[in-house]
Amino acid sequence: MEVIKFDGTRAPFDPGRVRKSVMRTGASRKLADEVVSAIQGRMHDGMRTKEIYAMVREELEKRNVCFACRYNLRDALLKLGPAGYKFEKYVASILRAHQYDAHVPEEEYQGSCVLHEIDVIAEKDGRRVFIEAKFRNDYRDVVNLKDTMATWSRFLDLVDGAAVGTCPHFDECWIVTNARFTERAAQFGTCKGIHMIGWNTPQERSFAQLVDIVALYPVTVLTDHVTQSELESLSDQGIMLCKEAIEFDPENLAARTDLSPKRSAEIIDMCRTVVDGDKKRS
Repeated sequence: MEVIKFDGTRAPFDPGRVRKSVMRTGASRKLADEVVSAIQGRMHDGMRTKEIYAMVREELEKRNVCFACRYNLRDALLKLGPAGYKFEKYVASILRAHQYDAHVPEEEYQGSCVLHEIDVIAEKDGRRVFIEAKFRNDYRDVVNLKDTMATWSRFLDLVDGAAVGTCPHFDECWIVTNARFTERAAQFGTCKGIHMIGWNTPQERSFAQLVDIVALYPVTVLTDHVTQSELESLSDQGIMLCKEAIEFDPENLAARTDLSPKRSAEIIDMCRTVVDGDKKRS
């Protein structure tokens, strides 16, 4: 049986790939096998991968809401757009959870030649990192060579600016994206020493893995269970992670947002289910 990928090409259906994507959520091999078996019984030749993704979510929802929300990660990242600013805040939140002192700066920084807006600044072990957060609204979009070279040029201008005292010194240059890098972009980035984090790269520490390692799921994974206005209210208060939401009690969260105490309690409980799901594997 063949499936149609996002780019329109056809490829043999790979049940192992679906199984792996389900197990990424913390689900057991047994549950993943159940889901694969269920969707195979509903599939037909020429089905689009987007339809298969929806079926997997549906089957997971029947069995474990937590894992269904976690499986929703890639769509949840798209809902951090469209401008990308929320994505920058989310990247900073992820890095803070990985023990970086990270923030989205409000001011611009003067390089040797021009002023620069910086998406995220992170510091750890005495090293300061310049980070470009490249948000993409579509799975098929990429970070290409031109994007990567522009980021490197900006970094060099800031390094030169630090040398003449117009801005702080930056030790490292990163690009973080919810998309993938083209082959030439990856080649250039590797050559220049840019730390490139994409949806599935690098293999040992991809963007998805940074999220999964310590359950750093955005509140937008709850999109089927909360309204857009509720998500906006949380975002306005800088509450981008489910882990951040469960640090509040319902009264405090209600006081910070437009939510009622009752609705705050429901959202906190949902976030706790997503975060603690790995303690209750099925």
